[in-house]
Amino acid sequence: MLKLFRYLRPFALSIAATLALVFANSIAELSLPKLMSNIVDEGIARGDIALIWRVGGYMLLIALAGIAANVTAGLLAARSSMGFGRNLRTKVFARVSSFSLGELDRFGAASLITRTTNDITQVQTLVFMMQRMMAAAPMLAIGGIVMALTTEPKLSWILLVVIPVMALAIVLLAMKGIPLFKSIQTKIDSLNRVMRENLSGIRVVRAFDRVEHERKRFDAANADLTGTTLKVNRLMAFLFPFVMLMMNVTTIMIVWFGGLGIGSGDIRIGSLMAFIQYAMQIMFSVIMVSMIFIMVPRASASAARINEVLDVEPEIKDPASPKRPERALGLVEFRNVSFSYGGAAEPAVKELSFTARPGTTTAIIGGTGSGKSTIVNLIARFYDVDSGAVLMDGVDVREMSQDDLRSSLALATQRPILFSGTIADNLRFGRHDATAAELAEAAEVAQATGFIAEKDGGMEAAISQGGVNVSGGQKQRLAIARSLAKRPRVYLFDDSFSALDFKTDAKLRSALRKETTDATVIIVAQRVGTIRDADQIIVLDEGRMVGKGTHKELMKTCGVYKEIVSSQLSAEEAV
Repeated sequence: MLKLFRYLRPFALSIAATLALVFANSIAELSLPKLMSNIVDEGIARGDIALIWRVGGYMLLIALAGIAANVTAGLLAARSSMGFGRNLRTKVFARVSSFSLGELDRFGAASLITRTTNDITQVQTLVFMMQRMMAAAPMLAIGGIVMALTTEPKLSWILLVVIPVMALAIVLLAMKGIPLFKSIQTKIDSLNRVMRENLSGIRVVRAFDRVEHERKRFDAANADLTGTTLKVNRLMAFLFPFVMLMMNVTTIMIVWFGGLGIGSGDIRIGSLMAFIQYAMQIMFSVIMVSMIFIMVPRASASAARINEVLDVEPEIKDPASPKRPERALGLVEFRNVSFSYGGAAEPAVKELSFTARPGTTTAIIGGTGSGKSTIVNLIARFYDVDSGAVLMDGVDVREMSQDDLRSSLALATQRPILFSGTIADNLRFGRHDATAAELAEAAEVAQATGFIAEKDGGMEAAISQGGVNVSGGQKQRLAIARSLAKRPRVYLFDDSFSALDFKTDAKLRSALRKETTDATVIIVAQRVGTIRDADQIIVLDEGRMVGKGTHKELMKTCGVYKEIVSSQLSAEEAV
């Protein structure tokens, strides 16, 4: 947790002012019982009305000053703790944004969401409580003990009996609660994961009539979290009644033995009343400490989870001295590239070499799991190769800055992602300064003009989160239009024509060829019809390139390609 406190430095002045105000309020609280004892023992006992008014006026002023200090300290503590949470969320989001796909897979979306929201909230709340309770409790406890001893030392033995008993109980409860608090955050992850899977896969769940099965999965994760939380709450529920019992027992003991002292003349009434108040202040400070003990274990577990994210050094990072190509053309080259996903038994791509040149279309085809999408991921440097090199205009992509590399690329995936906003906002996602005419041209090439015109507002029509208010084919056309609007040097289409009908597919490819005459186009596809007119077709089988050439050349030389073609086209269509 101490690692996270470095993010409190911008609020050092506010925290110092908060602690000073908390200290001032504690002094005010400690001085009031002493002044009250003076009124009782001196003013009331002697009938000195002037003393009562004078000391009472001091008490009123001190109480008002304490209230002002307390309110101001609360405002400053809230400001610094909320700012700390804001900065910490920004740091976590920035670090997650720099993760490679491998690191994102390692943590999982559900866990990262929990760490960015719930975990940071736990630490943020602790920071607020530390400035108020954790700062005030020692002052009130130590000050209360000193004032109680100086006010009535004959009753101090009562505190020496009660305080160790309460401290021991708190320590025992904390020791039992810490493991449970740590497991709660992990179980929140599990609950989020089940909920996220159910919502994102709701169509599949309903199509396979697995609603009841998913409900049981959620109930199991929910019950697991509830059971652990109840265990913690049972422990904590014991704490407060125990503290109240000790407070009442302490009060009875003080009144009993103090009454005996008053009867013998050894103790004055005002001193007894002050001692009772100091004892209550000490007890309340113990309650504050107990509340901190409740929060610290859970916040510590959350802090450890946040640090796990912040401490990760991204695998994909910019070199110390990035290189830039001498001529930005869009030439993509694979030189003997091999790559394996983490934990995989076999490489996804093995000793792959090819060149995709500007002004040409390179198509990649193969069976499921043959490594087609992996090639796109390596070009965009979502992963780094295990051996060999991927070059952009003669420069290894690992030697380029990620901004320079990806500014030259446009990617359209099989599962297009749209963001909440307007259609125009989504098309400008890769190039914010694109004009309305350029957006219209990109939409026309992507065969999206028709359905955009039918929507209220046209380009300004709203797109819901994830694009749920448009069909799959419309989403793909908008994703393709977004790539075209960027006007990059290299277009990457990762099976992004799969949701289009054959007629729309043909029109789009015809318009696309005219639009990308100077750019490098790389198309990953399952359908032969989509790629048969490509300048070169690369055929993959289990990560290896088993064929390269045009459609006609491969029909003569590559058995794997002929099998794919024969499974999709008739003998007449395949020619």
